[in-house]
Amino acid sequence: MFLRNCWYAAAWSRDITRALSPQTYLGERVVLFRREDGTPVALEDACPHRKLPLSEGRLIGDTVECGYHGLTFDGSGTCVAAPTQPDAIPRRARVKSYPVADRYRLLWIWMGEPELADESLIFPIENFDNPAWGYTDGGVMDLACHYLWVCDNLLDPSHVAWVHVSSFKGAGTDNAPLSVERTDRGVIVGRWIYGQPPSPYYADLLKFDGPCDRLQHYEMCLPGIGLNKSVCTPPGTGGPDMTPVAETYVNISYNFMTPLDGDNTRYFWFQHRNTDPDDRAISERMNAGARMAFEEDRAVLEKVHQGMKNPATPALDLGLDAGAKQFRLMLDRAIAAERTSTVV
Repeated sequence: MFLRNCWYAAAWSRDITRALSPQTYLGERVVLFRREDGTPVALEDACPHRKLPLSEGRLIGDTVECGYHGLTFDGSGTCVAAPTQPDAIPRRARVKSYPVADRYRLLWIWMGEPELADESLIFPIENFDNPAWGYTDGGVMDLACHYLWVCDNLLDPSHVAWVHVSSFKGAGTDNAPLSVERTDRGVIVGRWIYGQPPSPYYADLLKFDGPCDRLQHYEMCLPGIGLNKSVCTPPGTGGPDMTPVAETYVNISYNFMTPLDGDNTRYFWFQHRNTDPDDRAISERMNAGARMAFEEDRAVLEKVHQGMKNPATPALDLGLDAGAKQFRLMLDRAIAAERTSTVV
């Protein structure tokens, strides 16, 4: 059902502290916490004795004590104390540990084979440390739907014309031709819209007045990371072979979909722009607008999930679904290859 040998966004780094934090990822119960030196830990959230969640216990130094009989585990998942039989710690008393890493203000978790975890494979955020770029605080939202419905939505530039009327809709978003490109990391659906007014969301952010050439770049990467790039540039300066001019505005919305199980998704996001790096008011306004738009998406996608899970009649695809279908095929093949591979 899920691709496991990859990095998923688990939490905002700031939200994981010295407190035990119970979570679910890919249908597995996990407890997160930080050691005294601040390094993150992720363990199976179940004591091997009677499966009481370790998150119901307590953190003692860098170890977790089960709240039932005191079995105590270190950050590697090894049992280091068994108070009821101190001289005979059960050899099978061990819990699964998961590789975790802090990067880009997010905590990432590897749900597959620990031997394959490589931090260089964490999704790259270009210009993250560029002081000329501004970013929003971002947010997190739980959706009662399968994560692939969110991925489909983020490969569909057309839905903004009906779902996001007051924010991202603009001339051409309903019917301008779309291109679909497959890459080594996912699928891009995009289009240029020429000489039209900017969408309401961007109208006050641009460094020029009047109409613009506008790029909608909707990219979805394995396992479920969406990169939505909006480029607004003066008329006549846009297009597939464009060279940015001084007024060219670029905003990238990074979207991280983490499946909690087959019916629920945790959605993290933040935005990164090539202007106004120190303008807090702009960042807050953009973040509020993004959250409003994602709430609009949630209202639709949770109903889509229920409708597609229990259809009374067959569903059909439209031409605009080509990118989503290609991404799902790519993901299916990656999952199949993972299942048949053997860790040496």
